[in-house]
Amino acid sequence: MKKILFAANLESFFIKFLIPELKWFKENGYEVHVAAKSENIDLPYCDKKFDVDFARGLNLKQNIRSYKQLRKIFQEEHYDIISCHTPFGGAITRYAAKKSHLKDTRIVYMAHGFHFYKGAPLFNWLVFYPVEKYLAKYTDRLITINLDDYEIAKKKFKTDVYYVKGVGLPEEKFAFDMTKQDKKELRKSLNIKEKDFVMIYPAEINNNKRQKWLINAVEDLLKKNKDMHILLPGKDSMNGECQKLVEEKNLTNQIHFLGFRKDIPQLLKISDLTITTSQREGLPVNVMEAIYVGLPVVATACRGNRDLIKNNKNGYIVDIDNKEDFVKKILKVYKMNKKEIDKIKKEDEKIIQEYLLDNVLKEIIDVHIK
Repeated sequence: MKKILFAANLESFFIKFLIPELKWFKENGYEVHVAAKSENIDLPYCDKKFDVDFARGLNLKQNIRSYKQLRKIFQEEHYDIISCHTPFGGAITRYAAKKSHLKDTRIVYMAHGFHFYKGAPLFNWLVFYPVEKYLAKYTDRLITINLDDYEIAKKKFKTDVYYVKGVGLPEEKFAFDMTKQDKKELRKSLNIKEKDFVMIYPAEINNNKRQKWLINAVEDLLKKNKDMHILLPGKDSMNGECQKLVEEKNLTNQIHFLGFRKDIPQLLKISDLTITTSQREGLPVNVMEAIYVGLPVVATACRGNRDLIKNNKNGYIVDIDNKEDFVKKILKVYKMNKKEIDKIKKEDEKIIQEYLLDNVLKEIIDVHIK
């Protein structure tokens, strides 16, 4: 029986992004192993799990420990394919595989967004770029999920580089009916009226997603338009800083911090616009989901966003620090009539087809096995 090892920093990464791949290999006769830092998660389609102490940063002691753990695994197991994910999990696994002198093993690395990109801090280019360039020589196939990363890798790295449009959006997430009454009740539970204008930004609250920048940008807009609301579902990794800022600006009735939510598809369906103010992205799932439900998007001009948003067609791309233009584009959507919104929905419907799971998964599997 053929064997494949998937490696990523955390078990939760598999739940978020890799279950369809595990399922495909398991159902197609492979013995499926996983290497990740344990979070006591029961992973489906997995025959064996290895608890590897991957670091999420430049922790030398932890990186050496995870390297040794992987060397031991490679001494005891033979794999036909090793599928690497996440920056540190992917790097340590590939380096351990190189040092183990594996024979007849295909090494695949899926880059979910390089840490180096146009506009990235110099530190990222000095540290992460040389590492990825070095490890590319020991990577049989490198998968990139946005055009910026693809162009860098194709030009600079000595390996076979592929461009695949993300990890695939599963349509079953949206396989539910939501009546007009359902939408009304969900809005009511959030203290939002039926005819209010609702913007949504589903994302972890952190410095990269820049919710603080967003709050400062829309302050005057919300104060002038009391029927405007912003939903911010997502884990708070800034210890309440954004909530405090909203309180200081007296916007608590219009900016809603929802915490971690399992009903993002439903929240999208009661919204009128998706906004995103990220500094960097790989290929943002929140934007793909917004496009799937037919929402217009106002997004900052970072990698990933530019792949999904066709400017003036299904939304607007705004320069990363242009608060005035960001607000201007929100107002443009706010004032749109039904005909203009329907035109965006049709454009969304065309764009999203290439990002659906059924289409993307086939490409990912082909890179691994062909």
